[in-house]
Amino acid sequence: MATSRNDSLMKMEDSKEQISQTDWDTEQRKPEKKRSGVLNVVVSGLALFSDGYNAQIIGYMEPLFSVLYMDGMSSTIKSRLSNSYLIGEIFGMLFFGVLIDRIGRRTGIIAATAFLILGVVLATASHGKSQLGMFWMMIVARGIAGFGAGGEYPVCATSATEAADETIDLRKRRGFLVALTTDFAIDLGFVAAGLIALIVLACYSQQDSEGVWRVTFGLGIVLPISICFFRVRMVNSTQYQKHAIKSQYPYGLVLRRYWKPMLGTSMAWFCYDFVTYPFGLFSSTIIEQLNPNNTTFQNIGYGTVINCFYLPGCLIGGILMDRIGRKQNMTLGFMLWGIWGFILGAALHPIQSVFPLFIVMYGIFQALGEMGPGVSTFLCASESFPTPLRGHFLGFAAAVGKAGASIGTEVFTPIQNSFDTTAKGQQAVFLIGAAFTMVGGILSWFLIPDMSRELETEDSKFKAYLEENGYDISSYGEALVVNARAST
Repeated sequence: MATSRNDSLMKMEDSKEQISQTDWDTEQRKPEKKRSGVLNVVVSGLALFSDGYNAQIIGYMEPLFSVLYMDGMSSTIKSRLSNSYLIGEIFGMLFFGVLIDRIGRRTGIIAATAFLILGVVLATASHGKSQLGMFWMMIVARGIAGFGAGGEYPVCATSATEAADETIDLRKRRGFLVALTTDFAIDLGFVAAGLIALIVLACYSQQDSEGVWRVTFGLGIVLPISICFFRVRMVNSTQYQKHAIKSQYPYGLVLRRYWKPMLGTSMAWFCYDFVTYPFGLFSSTIIEQLNPNNTTFQNIGYGTVINCFYLPGCLIGGILMDRIGRKQNMTLGFMLWGIWGFILGAALHPIQSVFPLFIVMYGIFQALGEMGPGVSTFLCASESFPTPLRGHFLGFAAAVGKAGASIGTEVFTPIQNSFDTTAKGQQAVFLIGAAFTMVGGILSWFLIPDMSRELETEDSKFKAYLEENGYDISSYGEALVVNARAST
């Protein structure tokens, strides 16, 4: 009896030592996990910064093309230069959204970067036997770059969201971290595009030259190439390794469970992009209409000033997401954005008579959009779905958003031109845009769920849901598949 009791006590002590050792190992790995999570977030932010730069720089160079290549540049070519990148993004979002769930985040990251670099290089080197031929090469190249840039949306947003779930400290700040990584990074790229365009123009003594657009285009590959080393060394997140589905996806079960958040996140993103993209493009047009004697240098400068208002909006939105909640911040932002839009639309004429006042009011209008849906769309589309499907749904929502951007860009110009005067057309555009933001707020509140801040919560619920409905979860998770292959 004494011997067996001693044996039991020894086993208990050994068990305690093993548990203590496991806890100690876990504690030791926490700083490493935190560093890895922060690094992944930073790299994702740098990637989307470069995407923002490459998306915006074409808008600043198009007036230059009109001067340098009068025979080849037309309204049709101008539209195709802008739309090729946008269409490429839509396909990239859908393709890479599925890819990163199927074969891993790291593979998607490398592939998206490769397409982006290839497209930017080809666009920079665009040439042809005629001006029209050169523009067609540029259009195709911009489409390739857009495909890679579109892939960065689901790749970076999922990576940042999952990286910010590695420790409790990161999880508490995930709203702010993801806001910095996604929308803030993209908007900072917009601002950088304007600043670099101004610097390069100044280097050419503000003279219209082919070197201006080739240099500004070429600088777009510096950052993607610089972060390639870090991206190649990145590993799939802990959540992905635990919950990846390597077999056939049960899409019927998935849609039955997630149709409502899918509709909510997609339509909210549609409403956001439907308004923000046209107004972002029209800012330079409105400035030109108010000050027709401005030079290209001045118009780019004013446009860059307006883009700077995006940045504080993103920071405030990131803080609010952690304080009041994701969908709450999105709804609040949509509503404030709409109210401010109605004010601008109703009092546009007296506001425009004081040009600095208009710049500030217009900038605040843009900032409110970034504060709410601008930062919240990424995180709501990431957290509303489980890890095995995060890329699918985030890519789909982002693609629907870009479709909204394309539609908004196409319809706002005819709306503005349908009125007797430019002033009335601008007023109508503001009022219609404000109405759409209100719709976005309503959709966000009623269709987007409040989710747990811990990703594992929904992942576990989804896994249990699949098991209850007869789905084979024996190979659920990347690690299980790897172990199974190793054992055979």
